[in-house]
Amino acid sequence: MEARRRGATAGGQMTEGAGGRGTETEPTSALPNKCTPESWMKRVFGFEKGDLSSWERVVCLLNRPTDPASLGVFRFLFGLLMALDVTQERGLSHLDYKYLDGAPICRFPLFDFLEPLPMDWMYFVYVVMFLGAVGIMLGCFYRFSCLMFISTYWYIFFLDKTAWNNHSYLYGLIGFQLTLMDANRYWSIDGLWNPRKRNAHVPLWNYTVVRTQIFIVYFIAGIKKLDADWVEGYSMQYLAHHWLFDPFKLILPVETVSLLVIHGCGLVLDLSAGYLLFFDATRPFAMIFITYFHCMNSQLFSIGMFSYTMLATTPLFCYPDWPRRFFARFPEFLGPLLPPVAPPPQPSVSCVYRPPQAASSDCQTPPSATTPSRPGLKHKLGTLFTLLYVAEQFFMPYSHFITQGYNNWTNGLYGYSWDMMVHSRSHQHVKITYRDGKTGEIGYLNPGVFTQSRRWKDHGDMLKQYASCLSLYLPKYNISEPEIYFDIWVSINERFQQRIFDPRVDIVKAEWSPFRPNPWLMPLLVDLSPWRTKFLEIEGTLDNQTEVVFIADFPGLHLENYVSEDLGNTSVQLLQGQVAVEIMEEKMNYTLHPGEKMKLPAGAYHKVYTVGGEPSCYMYIYVNTTEAALQRNFSQLLELQERVRNGTETEPLPPELAPLIGEYEAEGSEVNVSNPVLQVFLRRQRRMKEVKKRREASFLQRLHRFAVKKYYMLRRGFLMTAIALRNLALGPPPLEQLTLEVAYATMREPNSQASPDDDLKHDVGHGEL
Repeated sequence: MEARRRGATAGGQMTEGAGGRGTETEPTSALPNKCTPESWMKRVFGFEKGDLSSWERVVCLLNRPTDPASLGVFRFLFGLLMALDVTQERGLSHLDYKYLDGAPICRFPLFDFLEPLPMDWMYFVYVVMFLGAVGIMLGCFYRFSCLMFISTYWYIFFLDKTAWNNHSYLYGLIGFQLTLMDANRYWSIDGLWNPRKRNAHVPLWNYTVVRTQIFIVYFIAGIKKLDADWVEGYSMQYLAHHWLFDPFKLILPVETVSLLVIHGCGLVLDLSAGYLLFFDATRPFAMIFITYFHCMNSQLFSIGMFSYTMLATTPLFCYPDWPRRFFARFPEFLGPLLPPVAPPPQPSVSCVYRPPQAASSDCQTPPSATTPSRPGLKHKLGTLFTLLYVAEQFFMPYSHFITQGYNNWTNGLYGYSWDMMVHSRSHQHVKITYRDGKTGEIGYLNPGVFTQSRRWKDHGDMLKQYASCLSLYLPKYNISEPEIYFDIWVSINERFQQRIFDPRVDIVKAEWSPFRPNPWLMPLLVDLSPWRTKFLEIEGTLDNQTEVVFIADFPGLHLENYVSEDLGNTSVQLLQGQVAVEIMEEKMNYTLHPGEKMKLPAGAYHKVYTVGGEPSCYMYIYVNTTEAALQRNFSQLLELQERVRNGTETEPLPPELAPLIGEYEAEGSEVNVSNPVLQVFLRRQRRMKEVKKRREASFLQRLHRFAVKKYYMLRRGFLMTAIALRNLALGPPPLEQLTLEVAYATMREPNSQASPDDDLKHDVGHGEL
């Protein structure tokens, strides 16, 4: 970069009047002929050691005049991305499904007094948030737009803990930061209306806060990845099978790709990204790897605008005048559409300017007479906010000793810890049991009844809210004073499936406090973690049709399970501890010792009791005989189909198998045959052909499909918003008209079909027979 000769320091701070190309300073004839040489500290960090020697010097440092260009471009990009986020991850396009008036739905707000507004008013809230994001992007009524955005954003954020994640939390933090910053001093409508705001300096703390925030996101995420599960490659093991890592799998085995490329490189990048972005020598390499990293994440995970938001923050670590130098290279006729490159920034009352004698020592231009040279209350408050905010952000990821009620197997409110992708979970068994408090009647609920989320299964605070909500709805179904018990089995990072909450506790009456440990949380059996290496050995001895599930249970508890008739060859084998297996129909008990196994009858219930004083470990080994038979039939039909096509089949084709060839292969034709096995085979063949066609589509075809999908999603969101605003202004129309309007808004693209991948997920084969 050319920054040093333009007056930029290595840390990204600009001296007075520095602005890059087209932003020359005033004549400097009044300055001495020789400038004091810069120390190594200022060349590297952008400030002198003496700048930290007193409170007043710190205030002057953090309020140093800085070019607003980079901050203005970031403001534009952030507002644009948040406007897009409102329609996507915030859920404007399907808002009516989430907040349908009168629907019996259990919700999970941070504070129990928070409730959603009526549906039409929720659309109005989203309109305010969207307009606030657009106002931020354009720098129009900037401070008011920021307030519009963050007030509605945090309301929606606190309204639903099930949607919490680290990047949604980050959006709210950045919105809050921008509210206090002067990010409308460059490339903004406010600057066009107010000459004092146009192209004016911003204090250095505006950059310091957001840069430090991004540094914390990377660095703390790296610290959290020092967890043994991540280092050993268990957290994101499944990612190695994604097509993005196919080039690595050409030279490395899948296990090595998972351990070194995914977990190893992810750890190194997160730990080093913030440091590499800070220094001139390493910044270009950091930007290359970070761009590649976030582009991959955008394909690996459904994380909305997060990857693009992080990419938008990266240029903030460059010299603040980079937009002027970058856009100065464009043709002049594009000037009105691009950020301005001239004139240089004008003085601002938000900054502290050094006196002429101090400025001359480091080659700064003497300040204008209208600008203050000593810090005032506003500058001190900005400095105090910066220091307190940075300290708070470093503290929050480690504040779980305060909010102990939200700690489960992982710590914290699952949103502000920056432990991104460190933990993966799978659920094997979820049972909800209710007991009528008056009659003693016992029954079972469908897991997830009265809720649209599944995250309650992993968090004690949400489980308590869910149980309390169920206790309000069940009396409407003649269940009085219900007691509710949850038996939830979870595996975290490829460990044993085990209970996360005590199934003997009535959660309705159970105590819970945000500041005390959860008394009915079962401990994670970390002592059994070394078994994960043995899991791989055991799975390696099984054939492709045999499945295995590893279970760990606590002394005094038992697992009641049902073996489906499809699973005709199921057995249980003890790995550690001692268990007693009860076959309920036979009313017989069998005791197992480590290494022993027994076959379980299909179509019957059994119980596995953990006896003794230590946890038991065992595994179910089973073969889905119905699925295996179906696959054999499919293989035979496929072989027959191939022989008929290549002319090697000598026997005439039976009439019932005639659909294997002919019109049923034509695209769009109906699969209507009497043989159920053949029907499933033909449907699966067609869907696999469609999947292959989609995966082999050209870039333009994929782009067209993406654009059409987004168009209809945005179309529905904006049409439903218009209907809601009309209802608020004029009242709702007759039900028939409203039904037609909603149907028109929900209209899908012509000849659209469900995703073939989704169809294959639901096409289980034997379920259709």
